[in-house]
Amino acid sequence: MGDRSLLVELGDEISPAVNQRVQELFNGLDIQKPAGILELVPAYRSLLVICDPLVVSLAELKHIITEIHHNLDRSQLPEPRTVKIPVVYGDKYGPDLAEVADYHHMTPGEVVGFHTQPIYRVYMIGFTPGYPYLGELPDAIATGRRKTPRIRVPKGSVGIAQKQSGIYSVDSPGGWQIIGWTPIHLFDPQRNPPSLLVMGDRVQFYTITAEEAEQWQAVQS
Repeated sequence: MGDRSLLVELGDEISPAVNQRVQELFNGLDIQKPAGILELVPAYRSLLVICDPLVVSLAELKHIITEIHHNLDRSQLPEPRTVKIPVVYGDKYGPDLAEVADYHHMTPGEVVGFHTQPIYRVYMIGFTPGYPYLGELPDAIATGRRKTPRIRVPKGSVGIAQKQSGIYSVDSPGGWQIIGWTPIHLFDPQRNPPSLLVMGDRVQFYTITAEEAEQWQAVQS
């Protein structure tokens, strides 16, 4: 990946097993902190390793990564946290909920029931700071992206696309189907770490009323 990074691919599919291998290598490199590595960027099935080429060559870096990968101590992988996220669904908070329900010949309440059923895995953080890509969304409500993306999706919006769910961590453009909103702040540059969620965490959604969401938001402001 250019003259200062390597892309390590650990599988050719999106699955918990492949993503765990990414997490294990990320954790191993993060613990050992080899000289010259500037940044690690984990994704669904790969890990981008960015280096300072004046400290370590790409050939040396490849050897280091291979050695660490072959000698991983998987017992050092942290236990996943389960973070419960409150969501108010539908109406102005989830403008696409009714359309998603119609598409699947369901009621909005049934869509919400399916969405709050799983405990999701945080596969990666990306797109914007703190934005979690969550899987797996139940097949019963898997829905494609909107044909026309929105110019602005409010921070806290909870969306679905194909078999993924996600939470918009900041105001941004976006094309996912928005079915709800959470008052939880997923990204705060003054917090350490700034992202509430990290790869490997678990997320469970639960419903709250609009009044509860606004009270929650007032407390956090």
